[in-house]
Amino acid sequence: MNDATPSIDPRIRLAHADDDEFILSLSERFVAFELPAWRKRSETLAGIRADIARHLRDLPAGSHLFVAETDDGERCGFLHLQTHKDFFTGALNCHISDLVVAPAFERRGVAGTMLDHAETWAKQHRCRFVTLAVFPANEPARKLYEKRGFGVELLRMAKAVK
Repeated sequence: MNDATPSIDPRIRLAHADDDEFILSLSERFVAFELPAWRKRSETLAGIRADIARHLRDLPAGSHLFVAETDDGERCGFLHLQTHKDFFTGALNCHISDLVVAPAFERRGVAGTMLDHAETWAKQHRCRFVTLAVFPANEPARKLYEKRGFGVELLRMAKAVK
């Protein structure tokens, strides 16, 4: 955060139906960096949008959607948490499926506040770990996650089948 951009302390609340358009409008932020060579931006974006839309529409068990907003009610980010059983231990984990900040609110502390919310929520729901996935080229997000104590647990690798 630079000195010219004041930080804000957004409120995190459960998403409701009139947030759907705002949430989906942020989808392009998930592909706003270099993707792996075998990933087409349009396909990746379509898949992300479809997954978020499905969660908004169906509200599956274990899926929890939140919106960050300023004191005056302006929406500034979106957080999607999912609970799942740990593959190795069977313990309940909280996975940050989606975390995105609206462009006008970048570098103002919104992502950190959403990460804090995810961790508090995970503690309240007796989760053992908070997990997330991030594309390697998304450097700003990776730096924030590492600064907040996240580390690589598994490295997912891919190879195109020709």
